[in-house]
Amino acid sequence: MLETRLDTARIRAARHVIDPVFLDTPLYRCEALEPGLGCAVSVKLETANPVRSFKARGTEVIASRLADEGPRAAVCASAGNLGQALAWSGRGRGLDVTVVASRFAPAVKLDRIRALDARLELVDGDFDTARERAVAIARHDGIRLVEDSLDIETCEGAATIGLELVNTAPSFDAVLIALGGGAMATGVGHVLKALAPGVEVICVQPLGAPAMTHSWRQRRVVTTDSTDTIADGVAGRRPIPEVLDDLLLVADDAVLVRESSIIAGMRMLLDHAGLVVEPSAALGVAAILEDRDRFAGRHVVTVVCGGNVDMNAYHRWIGAAPIRGS
Repeated sequence: MLETRLDTARIRAARHVIDPVFLDTPLYRCEALEPGLGCAVSVKLETANPVRSFKARGTEVIASRLADEGPRAAVCASAGNLGQALAWSGRGRGLDVTVVASRFAPAVKLDRIRALDARLELVDGDFDTARERAVAIARHDGIRLVEDSLDIETCEGAATIGLELVNTAPSFDAVLIALGGGAMATGVGHVLKALAPGVEVICVQPLGAPAMTHSWRQRRVVTTDSTDTIADGVAGRRPIPEVLDDLLLVADDAVLVRESSIIAGMRMLLDHAGLVVEPSAALGVAAILEDRDRFAGRHVVTVVCGGNVDMNAYHRWIGAAPIRGS
């Protein structure tokens, strides 16, 4: 495999600094999903932890280094999940954490950031606007800027999911990974290409937030002027060039799915797996719904990456979703 920025030895070492509460998350075959999807489906459940997402795998690595080496303060831009994770990891190590988020982010995510004792600054605009403000704060205050997907710790922390996948049996044919900034996709993809190269790595993004997928397909950074998706956790407009370079080496495919398929996927995960998930976590199921023939007869793993969802919005979406809709 051509070299990415990631290192398998560092990924293995990351497991020793990540709080065990975030490791070895449930992985199980969910037979109840299979009649509606037409293939064998296993779920990697990254919501069963204190911040309800995979993001703390990366922030644990960052916070452990800051606690040892300083500075003991950090700022990040977040759609919600990274902010919670950094606040949790920082609080446990006595770090001062500032999170910049859009005031339009789900209230449940913002409330949990506050509850974890982080300073929360809200901006008008989207995630990329928040990123610009976080950069300015880091420069002014001389503190660590945590940039999801660009900072290698976020990718290598997420890559520990890949280690857990390859260490399980039985084997599987493909892994479906939500694609936003790219930390999880490049991290898990790196491990699979290094240790299980026969597994297909498929990234999934909403049609309403397609920048990274278009960039992967055109092999160059493609930006968009706006996003339009309920999957706020993956709604970026400006891919990071270094992350795209890694993604080009480890992803076998990148696909776009409709909003109706995302909602149908959330409904299926509730009805057949008992899981309340945020839209980003249903992207894998949405991809299967839109292309059942591609996955027929295969064993597919979908990474359920987050469960921080505004329940009022959730009930509106689920109440309107036909189970097999696309």
